[in-house]
Amino acid sequence: MNITYREIEGTSPGYYALLAVLGLFILLGLGAAMYMEHEGHHVTGMSNQIVWGMPHVFAVFLIVAASGALNVASVSSVFSKTPYKPLAPLSALLAMSLLLGGLIILVLDLGRPDRLIVAMLNYNFKSIFAWNIFLYTGFLAVTAVYLWLMMERRMNPYSKRAGLVAFVWRLILTTGTGSIFGFLVAREMYDSALLAPMFIIMSLAFGTAIYLLVLLSAYHGTGRALGDATLRRLKNLLGVFVAAVLLMVLTFHLTKLYVTQHHGVEQFILLDGGVYTVLFWGGQIVLGTLLPLALLFHPATGASRSGITAASVLVVLGGLAQMYVLIIGGQAYPMELFPGFEVQSSFADSGIAAYTPTLYEIALGLGGTALALTLVTVAIKVLRFLPLSLADADVDPHHAAAKDAA
Repeated sequence: MNITYREIEGTSPGYYALLAVLGLFILLGLGAAMYMEHEGHHVTGMSNQIVWGMPHVFAVFLIVAASGALNVASVSSVFSKTPYKPLAPLSALLAMSLLLGGLIILVLDLGRPDRLIVAMLNYNFKSIFAWNIFLYTGFLAVTAVYLWLMMERRMNPYSKRAGLVAFVWRLILTTGTGSIFGFLVAREMYDSALLAPMFIIMSLAFGTAIYLLVLLSAYHGTGRALGDATLRRLKNLLGVFVAAVLLMVLTFHLTKLYVTQHHGVEQFILLDGGVYTVLFWGGQIVLGTLLPLALLFHPATGASRSGITAASVLVVLGGLAQMYVLIIGGQAYPMELFPGFEVQSSFADSGIAAYTPTLYEIALGLGGTALALTLVTVAIKVLRFLPLSLADADVDPHHAAAKDAA
């Protein structure tokens, strides 16, 4: 391979306009967090029934996507796929940035971010949340070391071992995130061991989609060559992961339907859940799964950069819809406090909980997302994360061999 890494110039009006837009969203997110902290969470759509709102949808999505974004680097190091090696530094950078963006949303959504110190000094190891503190910080540390070993030429021989550690760590991290919901036996929508592997598959799809969008934007904005062979590999990976998510979702709901106890929550999500049913079928299944699969594997759109971009955007939007249905819909469905009895009271102990996200919650979620993208945008200007060229002749040995033979 003839690969040379270079910083982007980052002096064009478009670059500064991008930073300005991202900075505006960050300021809006900080303003929303300060307002919610000052006024209290009653200004949001959250309640005693819906305690995880729209910020958690964004945060969990970014954390899950962070694990999947590292997959490109893992394919290079762990599975020794040479064509992915030039893509590995950006993969690690994006993974760390997405995780930081998701975590900042969680911290600012606490209402009292300073109380995080208490959680860091007093651990309840029976809580999956306590485990995740170590998993998230450990992921950042492991990925940072892995990235350094990749970018420091003298340390390259050790990058494969670090890549293996990072690969295993991210699998454990995503398992831990999925287990947050899988261990909640009181919520009928959760309470399933399938959530852990489903989150792993979801992370691969979401992370690959975001990686594709960042890669396409970076090379289009800088005018650098991006070969069709690289895009073909990544879009095929994305298609396989999206299909795997669909299989896991079907398995999850069929497993729930097999148990009579869960027929109520399944009817709520699949048939008469209002916005949750619309988001499940329209957002998650049609727009977020079936349409991207058609775009990625159709001969015309699958070979088109606009088609790949559209499919990646739809996967991201479908992923947000999936998180909304899982997190919000799972809380909206009432808990069965006394099996076999009908519960009625003046404190809304029965019935579907109402939730409407407010602009403050959405602004906080978009602010954390903008922070993650800002970190990537600044980093590729300061350090050599991007290859100067990803043209087929530089990264595809088969293309080079065919050219020589001709």
